[in-house]
Amino acid sequence: MNKFIPLKDLEVHKLARELSRIGWGIYDSLDWRDKKIMGDQFITATDSVGANIAEGYFRYHFLERIKFYYNSRGSLAECAEHWLELLKERKKVKEEKYQQYKTTAEKLSLKLNNFIASTAKAKYNESQ
Repeated sequence: MNKFIPLKDLEVHKLARELSRIGWGIYDSLDWRDKKIMGDQFITATDSVGANIAEGYFRYHFLERIKFYYNSRGSLAECAEHWLELLKERKKVKEEKYQQYKTTAEKLSLKLNNFIASTAKAKYNESQ
């Protein structure tokens, strides 16, 4: 029986893609100056969440996978806890989009932490 789940079917990756979709809507609404100052880094960090999940998922060794998932978690903190908050503070994002992004980021954070834990558990079980 094949235990491999396609990346596109992983809930953690689906949420990362949803975050990117919402993030792009925020980014796209910024003027050129705000994109240059904050937006480029915001959308890069946002897109990096899913990219690191994808890269880690296709690595062979558990510890290598976990390293990329940690990078993903770091990018999630960067975009949701730093750049999004700056955009809100500077009144560059509408409250509705802000809340939509934050809600998705919170769900993703929980899923990502569980994904990291299950990967670590799988490594432990394999070594037993």
